[in-house]
Amino acid sequence: MTNKFAMIGKKAPLLAVSEWVQGSPINFDDLLGRVVLVDIFQVNCPGCFLYALPKAIELHRKYADAGLSVLGIATAFEDFDKNTLENLRGLAERNEVIGETFKALSRHGALDQGRLPYRIPFPLGMDRLTERQGETSETEILDFIHDRLPDFDRQPNRYRQQVVDQVRSYLESQHYRAETFERFRLKGTPSQILVDRQGILRASEFGAFPDLENRLLELLRE
Repeated sequence: MTNKFAMIGKKAPLLAVSEWVQGSPINFDDLLGRVVLVDIFQVNCPGCFLYALPKAIELHRKYADAGLSVLGIATAFEDFDKNTLENLRGLAERNEVIGETFKALSRHGALDQGRLPYRIPFPLGMDRLTERQGETSETEILDFIHDRLPDFDRQPNRYRQQVVDQVRSYLESQHYRAETFERFRLKGTPSQILVDRQGILRASEFGAFPDLENRLLELLRE
């Protein structure tokens, strides 16, 4: 896996995709001249399907002709038995949803005969997963912490050691590494990545992104 990590204001590293299940293989270097929104989701992620994916579909429909390209990347950092390539194919080909996503959408009355009532209209790919090998390094642990706790080094020694131990335990429980997820230093799903017409990473947000459409419009006007 490459050691090149994403940084806001710098050229976006390429997405690492094991397979495109919908649409032709595509990446940032193929989309220069267009604004790119990447919706990062897990198939077993209710919030992804209740909020982020519907918003991405809306933006695709509103702005594709104005220069926007939307890509969907399914990743996996948990529930590796559910967040699989096979289940992503079921979503793309048959509108199937699974697990907690199925339960949540059922409760919201958002399914039609147990399936999504709409097709996702943009390319869908699966994040490239690689099996973890060997012990987790101290560098990996500290990188993980510093990305999430910028003031970590100013905390008391006992607290820092507790955090290190917790992060080591968490990372060692992960059977696979999701390359795009790690390359963009994402914190969870849903996440949204915005790349401008020159291929520069302009935003990377986890969870709610209320200003997404305004940010996107700014990039389309540039």
